[in-house]
Amino acid sequence: MDSIKCFEELEVWKTGIALSVQIFELFKNCHNFGFRDQIQRSVVSIPSNIAEGFERQTNKEFVQYLFIAKGSCAELRTQLQIAMHTKMITTEIGQRLINETKIVSSQLYNLIQYRKTFINTQ
Repeated sequence: MDSIKCFEELEVWKTGIALSVQIFELFKNCHNFGFRDQIQRSVVSIPSNIAEGFERQTNKEFVQYLFIAKGSCAELRTQLQIAMHTKMITTEIGQRLINETKIVSSQLYNLIQYRKTFINTQ
């Protein structure tokens, strides 16, 4: 992990990018512009906060941004539930994407736990 030189090497960032692309593609023709904007902003926030945190000066700041990304992932999962309940997307697609958000959330949790071990040693 410490040999990683840039955020683009992080698996969780790559997964967040892939999830963002899927959400943008899925909702590109959504006529509920407020909802489309909100779900796109939440999904983009995941890899964006990972990247921003990685570039911060301290490990403590990085962990803080990972928590923000994790919160955005939960926000996205909520919006996917709403999209399924309002028939914007099928249950099958919604559940697949929700499972992907759970993977991202787990990856973020593991990275947070790992990085927290370095906070008090700096």
